[in-house]
Amino acid sequence: HDALLDDLQKHLNLETVPRRIECFDISTVQGSFSVGSMVVFKDGKADKKSYRHFTIKHTLEITQGQEPNDFEMMREVLRRRLQRALDGDEKFLPLPDLLMVDGGKGQLSSALVVLQEKNLEMIPTVGLAKQHELLFVPDRSEAIALPRNSPALHLLQRIRDEAHRFAITHHRKRRGKAQVRSLLDDIPGIGETRRNALLEHFGSLQKIRAASVEEIASAPGMNRAAAEKLQQYLNVLTKVE
Repeated sequence: HDALLDDLQKHLNLETVPRRIECFDISTVQGSFSVGSMVVFKDGKADKKSYRHFTIKHTLEITQGQEPNDFEMMREVLRRRLQRALDGDEKFLPLPDLLMVDGGKGQLSSALVVLQEKNLEMIPTVGLAKQHELLFVPDRSEAIALPRNSPALHLLQRIRDEAHRFAITHHRKRRGKAQVRSLLDDIPGIGETRRNALLEHFGSLQKIRAASVEEIASAPGMNRAAAEKLQQYLNVLTKVE
């Protein structure tokens, strides 16, 4: 991978070989559950244990009834990531040799604002826009179009796609959990303690649905009457769906 990283260094005019590349992506579904993802590639390979998720805290303040503002969300995620490093949190060290954002000029500007705030302007930063796969770098108004057959571009695309995939999977998990919770919330006789115990015991709503009354009754905190009620309710729901 050395030749590949040397190639990337040349293309982007970097002072050092980008051994640690971090890419950030923001993913929003229908204006809720915004998530920031951070993926890390070391020496050209995914370092999955260093991946991180950020649940966007300020979505509601940001939107003010409009569409979520991706730029503001990107700034929030980068602020949190960089601050953790500045506070000495080992999970967020070392800092990247190259920081990449999924997006064009706007997202790149968002990243640069935060680097400046944190006095970390020395971290090289690029934006890779999906449209036409153009690479945006600071101080250049023209985007860089790396040759289509450039292994360096392919590496950046792979990293960017991975950041996107990672954000989406996290979304599904969060959305799934939220739906399961709200579904179980509506069932008479199932309070928060029981609901959490059931999810803990069975692992998922599908498994609760597949369980017999006896199995549900033997779960912590349950009894036969509550189990029967729960199963009836879930059967009705399944028909409605």
